[in-house]
Amino acid sequence: MAVDQSLLERIAVTLRTARASLTPEGAVAPATGAQDVAQAGAPQKDSILSRAAELYGSQRGSEQTPPTGFDPAAAALFEALVEGAFLVANADGEFDADERKAFEQVVLIATNGRVGPDQLGALLADLDELLKEDGIDKRVEVVAKTVHKPEQQREVIRVAALIGHISGGVSDVEMRTMAELAKGFGLGDSAVEDAIGDARAAMGD
Repeated sequence: MAVDQSLLERIAVTLRTARASLTPEGAVAPATGAQDVAQAGAPQKDSILSRAAELYGSQRGSEQTPPTGFDPAAAALFEALVEGAFLVANADGEFDADERKAFEQVVLIATNGRVGPDQLGALLADLDELLKEDGIDKRVEVVAKTVHKPEQQREVIRVAALIGHISGGVSDVEMRTMAELAKGFGLGDSAVEDAIGDARAAMGD
């Protein structure tokens, strides 16, 4: 699958930037309980994904003791954001080496170097094993139980919709997986349509 590099860059930049409509005031509410991830009521330029990635990346190089500043809640959120998109990308049963490489590239660019290639590679390897062991329905359920705040849940759907553009847009089967995520979150029926609409607008479709 040949992927336009400029498209990957546009997807990544959009993923890295907070969506102004997350709250009525245009401010991003806290992504986790940690004040490092966001400050309530304060305008934010970085997306929830980008801010969670910063704290997730802080564990780099330490396998024994979590370093100062490492936030398990932010790490769990980052993993859930990536897994949600990973599950949608795998929904049609086709996720070849080229698609995986493009997926990794977009996430690495979106996190602005805060997460290393080795870290992301290890995470995707774990997610691949979990998907094989549990099946997609179970993993959707796990992600739904991991992410509790509505703005975080909508970010999971947004990330999946944007990464869907790697392969030319969200397919029907991918949309169904997104709908299952939204249902697990308890979001309204419009959550997926809104995310896909925002993604299309951002990509200039």
